[in-house]
Amino acid sequence: MSMMRFATADTPILPVQRARVLFDGVFSEPRLQHPEGVAVGPDGWIWCGSENGQILRIAPDGSQIEEVASTAGFVLGLAFDGDRALFACDLKHSAVFRLDLATRQLQRFTPPGIRIPNYPVVDASRGRLLVSDSHAFGTPGPGVWAFDLRTGNGELWYAEALVFANGMAMEPEGNAVLVCETFAQRIMSIPINPNGTAGRANPYSVDLPGLPDGIAFDSTGALFVGCYEPSRILRIPPGGGRADVYIEDPTAHLFAHPTNIAFDGSILYAANLGRWHITRIETDTVATALHAQRGLEARS
Repeated sequence: MSMMRFATADTPILPVQRARVLFDGVFSEPRLQHPEGVAVGPDGWIWCGSENGQILRIAPDGSQIEEVASTAGFVLGLAFDGDRALFACDLKHSAVFRLDLATRQLQRFTPPGIRIPNYPVVDASRGRLLVSDSHAFGTPGPGVWAFDLRTGNGELWYAEALVFANGMAMEPEGNAVLVCETFAQRIMSIPINPNGTAGRANPYSVDLPGLPDGIAFDSTGALFVGCYEPSRILRIPPGGGRADVYIEDPTAHLFAHPTNIAFDGSILYAANLGRWHITRIETDTVATALHAQRGLEARS
């Protein structure tokens, strides 16, 4: 594992002026408290979680916030299954919860077994939910779990040790899943075999200038990475390789330990675990929101 020395970009790709606070929840009702997860919903609102278990949604113009449900725990990563459901990882309960978007009913989805469910990815074509397990701080361990989208039954899918498995993203072709190893400062690619099992992980991008937390692809196949420390977002070229600093905030106010990120067209949203807001970035690229991609996959 590296010694966590972070390079300072002479010139980030985007100036920090391309970012602004979408919604500041420090005094709002309900409050937005140290969000980790963020996802764009089929309703067009920006959904996020809080440190006290709330599942919240924010109007696209940042004019209001609503509480939809609560796990009474600590919400981490979020993923929409099209317009049907929202999956939410919860740290306190060591579980993934499923929110039915039609009824707004929230139920525990996964059985006991996973230790730190950090981030969910809907693998619609295979009818399952992949979830990273951070295992333990400072202790590498397995791995990635797979749960049936209908029943919640599941098992360990990738059993090799990872160094704090965190954010994930399905590669555009759907033949591999990328996983952030936060404290190894790298992103690994785990191939998906024809029978759905996990192949041997390969490095996708290593020696990152930051601690990777959340990732998202744009339409060209470039990978964007939210870094918990320092407060910056990276960009990795299609196919992997060296990461460049895309945008950063040396003051750690506009970006404050950014974690999960989510595209909606040319806008990229970032959750900030270190503060009380969601950041909105006007990018130089574009990507379809994941809920729309997942809806098309399920219907194909």
